[in-house]
This record gives sequence, C-alpha cells and structure tokens, in this order.
Amino acid sequence: MSRHVLSVQALAECYNASDVVVIDCRFALADPALGERHYAEAHIPGAVYLHLDRDLSGEKGPHGGRHPLPDVEVLAAKLASIGVRSAPPTRVVVYDDSRFGFAARLWWLLRYLGHEYVQILDGGFAAWRAAGLSVSNEVAQPRSAHFVPRVQSHRVVDIDYVKTLNEKAGAVLVDSREERRYLGLEEPIDPIAGHIPCARNFPWQQVTDDAAQLRSTEQQRQRWGAVAEAAEIVVYCGSGVTACVNLLALAEIGRDDAKLYAGSWSDWCSYQ
Repeated sequence: MSRHVLSVQALAECYNASDVVVIDCRFALADPALGERHYAEAHIPGAVYLHLDRDLSGEKGPHGGRHPLPDVEVLAAKLASIGVRSAPPTRVVVYDDSRFGFAARLWWLLRYLGHEYVQILDGGFAAWRAAGLSVSNEVAQPRSAHFVPRVQSHRVVDIDYVKTLNEKAGAVLVDSREERRYLGLEEPIDPIAGHIPCARNFPWQQVTDDAAQLRSTEQQRQRWGAVAEAAEIVVYCGSGVTACVNLLALAEIGRDDAKLYAGSWSDWCSYQ
C-alpha cells in the first residue's frame, strides 16, 4: 500500500472521523473559478475547499513564478482554521479531478510545513462518484485547531541553486511539463518557450493512469530508470504546481529527498 495515496474504499471508512480533514483542491488554470463551482455543486461530505491562487499560492511579484509559495504563517493559520492540527497530527486527505495535478501541491505544502500525515485520494473525485458514494453541496462547518509549522527548507530551492546543478556530479534536473512545452514547440502560458538547459523531461501526467490512479511502484521505477539513483534530483514545471506530482512519484520509490524548484519555468523566464 502507498504511504502517499489512499483508495476510495479506505477513505469511505474514515472520511467523517473527527481526526480526519478532507480537502477539495479542484482547479483549472484556464478558469480559476471552476473548481470552486464544482465544489458548490458536489463534493465529498465534510470536505473543505482550498483554492490554488487564494490559499495555496503567495502574492506574485516580478520574480518567483506564477504560483509563488504561500506565506508560511498565512497558510498555517488557514490550515488551523479548517481543523488541521499539528499535534497530535490530523490525518489529511486531499483530492482533485486532474490526475493529482493540484492535490499534489497541497500534499507537498503540508510536508514542507512538517505535516507528514497527508495522502492524495487515488482516482480523485471521479473515483469517489464512480463508487456510488454519497456527495454533498453543503459548505463544511469550520473546525478550529492549533497548527504549528515546522518548515522543511531542504525540500525547496531557488533559481540560484538551480544554476549550480551543472557543477554537481550526479545531479539531475527534471522538467515535469508536457513534451511539446519542454521542446519549445508550444508555450500556452509563459512568455518564453523551451526548458532550462540540461533538464530532462518526465511529464507529470505519466505518474497516473487514464483513470487518474497511481501507477504501481514497479512502473514508477521503470519510468525513472537511472534517475532514481542520481546523487541529487531537482524537479520543476511551469509554476511549481504539477511538479509536485513527480515529487510524489519519486517519494513512492524512496527518493523523498528530491527538491522542488518552486518558481519553476515561469520564474526562470522572468530573468531572461
């Protein structure tokens, strides 16, 4: 069983427990209000909604990328306000409808704040509905708690760090975007097409199957190949969001030490 992903059946047995907080992270880059609308229509009973731009990202500046990391104290206060407790730790389950694309951001953020008791719902909201389980359109009642962040600064790097990777023997830089964006054949979001020199392409969508379920550990190992044995791994995407799906995949095969370039390609572009 995965430490980082939870089955629909397992969640169905515990989602209404007092020490479990379920968080809906549905979102669409092309329509930032879509996930919230979908939450209002139907969600897992008791789930609270967190918005990528409002809750899981910080204020944009000239640098730092399109989705800078949120202020630690602000995010900690938000987590406390929805019932996430640091000690004894609340069990958190996050879900989306985008093959972990947005749920993994919160999975990573919680672990960045030192909260390891977090899992992503395998198959997302679609799997929950397909299992015939109940849904709700009621906004979850607030549950306050005490959350103390313990920032794991080793999990994140900036552009200056990335620039030194070529000098480090055995270091690998991973680009998590689709192949066409990596190759510079198209760039629908950022002002410059292409990739960071020496980066290798491992599109984040390959972590799950067409049903948005995590591929087996053996499949993950085959996908990463020799990269799994690299001395150091740094992962990026367009803005530090979907790269977290690859970080989850790496954690599944024992490389929990892989780092996130939080600003990612959108930050890199801002210096060109």
